[in-house]
Amino acid sequence: MLELPDHLRRERLISASYREQQTELHKNPDYGVASTHFAPLVSRICNDYKVQELLDYGAGKGRLAECLDVDHVVRVQQYDPAIPEFSMEALPSEMVACIDVLEHIEPELLDNVLDDLQRVTLSVGLFTVSTEEAMKTLSDGRNAHLIVEPATWWLPQIMKRWDLHTFQRRDDGFMVLVRPYTLDT
Repeated sequence: MLELPDHLRRERLISASYREQQTELHKNPDYGVASTHFAPLVSRICNDYKVQELLDYGAGKGRLAECLDVDHVVRVQQYDPAIPEFSMEALPSEMVACIDVLEHIEPELLDNVLDDLQRVTLSVGLFTVSTEEAMKTLSDGRNAHLIVEPATWWLPQIMKRWDLHTFQRRDDGFMVLVRPYTLDT
């Protein structure tokens, strides 16, 4: 199969204009703070599953890694196309945390992003999704949450790619714990 150049591969996940808007939003210190609230849960999953490598997919400023409290060494990889130091292609990882990211994805690229998440999730994934409009807007006036859909819309998208182990509603959305499908599931 023909390998795409890096810039074209990245365009499959985020457009150049939207990357610029996200880069600008990330200059706001209050943007991208949700991962800190989920750090205790991510830490517990890392401990329970003895995770040794974690990918923070949509890492923003890298706050999740700063807040982890695990009982063993965990290598953390950070991926965020809007943050230059985290914009290299994500590598497959034992665990993937994707915290309040999916609702920000450009709708026409959502399948590509979900397929990429499937590619990098080797053992377990924790994904949280807001199902409400954001309080922030993009520079073009759109709401920062480009996809505002109920869990009933999201779940089929997730379940065609992963085995759903846990679903839990939150005040503003939901979270799921997923595992890759195996031959016996």
